[in-house]
Amino acid sequence: MMQGVAAPKDPEKKRPFFYIMKDKEIFGSVQEDGRGIQYLYQDAGRLINSAQIVGNIEDEETLKLMETVDGFRKLVHSIGVSVETEDPKDQVEFIFQMYGKNDIYGGGTNLTATFSGDGAEKRIYLSEADWQEDDHVPGQIKILLETPEKLAKISVRLYLNDGYTAPEVSEEQNVDVCSVPYRNMIAKSLIQTGNTYRIYRAIQRARVGENVTLAYIGGSITQGAGATPINTECYAYKSFQRFQKIVGRTENIHFVKAGVGGTPSELGMIRFDRDVLRDNVQPDIVVVEFAVNDEGDETKGDCYESLVRKILKLPNHPAVILLFSVFADDSNLQERLIPVGLRYDLPMVSVKNAVTPQFYGRESRILTKNQFFYDMFHPSNLGHTIMADCLANLYREIMRSVEEKGVADSDYRPDLFDGEPAIGATFDDIRLLDKKEGYEKAVIDCGGFTQTDTVLQSVEMDLDLNLTPEFPYNWMYDGTVSKDSYFEMKITCKALVMVFKDSGEVDAAKAEVYVDGKWVRTADPYVNGWLHTNPLLLFAEPETREHTVRIEIAEGDKDKKCTILGFGYVE
Repeated sequence: MMQGVAAPKDPEKKRPFFYIMKDKEIFGSVQEDGRGIQYLYQDAGRLINSAQIVGNIEDEETLKLMETVDGFRKLVHSIGVSVETEDPKDQVEFIFQMYGKNDIYGGGTNLTATFSGDGAEKRIYLSEADWQEDDHVPGQIKILLETPEKLAKISVRLYLNDGYTAPEVSEEQNVDVCSVPYRNMIAKSLIQTGNTYRIYRAIQRARVGENVTLAYIGGSITQGAGATPINTECYAYKSFQRFQKIVGRTENIHFVKAGVGGTPSELGMIRFDRDVLRDNVQPDIVVVEFAVNDEGDETKGDCYESLVRKILKLPNHPAVILLFSVFADDSNLQERLIPVGLRYDLPMVSVKNAVTPQFYGRESRILTKNQFFYDMFHPSNLGHTIMADCLANLYREIMRSVEEKGVADSDYRPDLFDGEPAIGATFDDIRLLDKKEGYEKAVIDCGGFTQTDTVLQSVEMDLDLNLTPEFPYNWMYDGTVSKDSYFEMKITCKALVMVFKDSGEVDAAKAEVYVDGKWVRTADPYVNGWLHTNPLLLFAEPETREHTVRIEIAEGDKDKKCTILGFGYVE
């Protein structure tokens, strides 16, 4: 008997939706089990920002609901996920992790699905999840890829419950990076070429085959966040390649990348010698990128200017380029930092000046925020390309200027530091003190800080995809084994910055910091809520003298852990 065609299941009700990711490029870093993993953070306003710039959501109620897990559950019916991998048969595991209120990483619900990398959408229904009592806020998305270190693309859209609406999905035009409008946009990034001598000297030396090193120091954007893969698609490496092309040489031009996510110039000035001058490197050009990180600079620019001066004072007199990146809310700190560039007549490049005005010109727009940004803080691959093109434009403008004048500006080193700084020069000569880098005028009693922490913020240096831990020569207190709960140091100096470890773990301890017997501040590991390296200014005085610094674990936390990563001191 012939069997008829089976009737299809009733189609699911068509629901309004909006994207929080659309064709976002991902790149799985190798795990111990051989798979690749990509983290996409959704906390701290990131999910809301994605809804705005990817999903075109403007409704305040909708945006407000995404702040908490309770609101998210009220708004979202299901999550549609699709991933395209190089081999469509590859298995992909998707995890949307909710952070817990009491236990950030261990207390929340995980929304999971496993599917093939063929681009077909799979839905996760919130009604089927086993929700946890500790659920607090949407935290992070983890994508586990069967094949590591391969590019893939992911799209995620939120289907909405009854009673909620979403705008129509708008199509974006491809960006023509060879067009005249694009080149004009890039040209707007140039604030000034400044004194051309140091950069032109590096270009000429590179052209004749001498060794020349380009170094980059900054925050997560310099680390390469948002670039996939992070080592070769980041603005630092792309601009390095453009420099090679401009001068017509490759083998004699060298690359140093030293970006650390979530950290300001207050930390950059301490780690500069270790991270940039390692292996006796003497950079010829240093790009400084802290314009979106320095809200956390307690000195409001003194640390930034001190870092710039520290670089300019190096024996080989390198060029310094000030690079001002931008967040998705159009903010950066270039107005605070530009006076430093003016004071030393430095080349300055503003990505904000290039891209932000055109975001709002519907008729003349070259690219959208969704195309430029990977998330609310970091550029996409296209965004990193634009940043690299802005730096390349600077080099070309300097070469054009020199050719027109017939000679580069004269070197102004002899009087460079005459007169007052623009903001401050308190930390020009700051140095690192840790278990490896000693200081003869520092006497340390470790007390209970006798362990060495190995669970540290780690970054991809240079072209390496492997992670290098930050501040591995540290002092750790472990309340499960330590009897004493203090660290004490007598040190002769005029300024001191403490570097300690932030954490989102439940066993992280607060520490009270005293200088010369007086309480100065609390080192709180939950300020940022993630594995992070945090500098704290303890004192800055006009004269050098001996101080006693005592760090004590807070009452109620003595069974937990605390790590002093190091100190920055000025003699």
